[in-house]
Amino acid sequence: MIKSITLKKHEDRRILSGHLWVFSNEIAAIEGEPAAGDIVTLRNHGGAPMGKGFYHPGSLIAFRLLTRTDEEIDFQFFQKRIERAIALRALLYPQAKSYRLVYGESDFLPGLIIDKYHQYLSVQTLSYGMDKRLTLICDVLEALLKPKGIVERNESQIRLLEGLETKKGIVRGTVGPVTIEENGISYEIDILEGQKTGFFLDQRENRLALRRYSKGASVLDCFCNDGGFALNAAHAGAKHVTAVDVSETAVARASANAALNGLAKGVTCVAADAFEYLKGAIAAKKEFDVINLDPPSFAKSKKMVSTAKRGYKDLHALAFQLMPKGGILASSSCSYHIEEPTFLEIVHQSAQTAGKTVRVLEWRGASPDHPVLPAMPETRYLKFGVFRVE
Repeated sequence: MIKSITLKKHEDRRILSGHLWVFSNEIAAIEGEPAAGDIVTLRNHGGAPMGKGFYHPGSLIAFRLLTRTDEEIDFQFFQKRIERAIALRALLYPQAKSYRLVYGESDFLPGLIIDKYHQYLSVQTLSYGMDKRLTLICDVLEALLKPKGIVERNESQIRLLEGLETKKGIVRGTVGPVTIEENGISYEIDILEGQKTGFFLDQRENRLALRRYSKGASVLDCFCNDGGFALNAAHAGAKHVTAVDVSETAVARASANAALNGLAKGVTCVAADAFEYLKGAIAAKKEFDVINLDPPSFAKSKKMVSTAKRGYKDLHALAFQLMPKGGILASSSCSYHIEEPTFLEIVHQSAQTAGKTVRVLEWRGASPDHPVLPAMPETRYLKFGVFRVE
């Protein structure tokens, strides 16, 4: 029996514009009683086919488009899509062995994230349809890349919206500690226990950007995690770097990575809440030439935006109090629900609260192995700005 969904009148405009999602309230009719994760044909109000994709009867995102043709969604389909993703990363980073290999909708594989760390792969399946095909996806990855091991890092709360449990573990081969290299700096990471899928690959280019401001500077890196920004500052010749994170495990990793790169003497790693550390530094009348802020997402949903805005304002106001005229603030927001104009306004207002004026020197997003679909603002989440205090 043919399984299909038909859209209400005029509800095809988003799909025609390049978006890949259909929401449950946009569907007029369902044929064939498709179950969660089934492949269905998408039809416009007039009944004309628009493509095929995953269906989920219990999700707000009821349909995720895989193809605008009638091709089969099988081993060859995933092989071709992942081969295209591999070819793009080879163009972007021809010498790199670690990068985001598949970025979900932006690689036309909705709900699938694959990160490559040398000979290991870390996979997230965030949609029911992809999760149902994890074995098939791993078969394709083994055929194309022959990894030593594949792990699933499916702890994301997004899975709960799809009716999926959160879990992690080794799904193929074996996995041990792995050392990756990025822009001449080595990091020992744990792809099974580390943050997200093992490392924050989206900040690759932004970590490199911090180097130009760091030579001879006193640098503070808040929310340092594995030490990425801190080590780039030290590598560039910073006078001294202080790296702060509330997680003692993260601080231990950052310290180990500093030693791994011969930078331990120039980097002090501190286990502390960043807000409390900043308040203590203000009380001690400290100053830093360069401050980097890379907090976790303060707004995981629209309901949290107001609280997140207050958090960002407080954080930046504290940081500006520690900065002299001519100081450099590098700041990130990975909260999709905090839009770019909002984030810029927060930085501006926080500077004013601290009696400072700022100029924007650089404005960036995620590294290009996280490509953006213009029709899907959901694929553009990371904001990174470099500001000069005046």
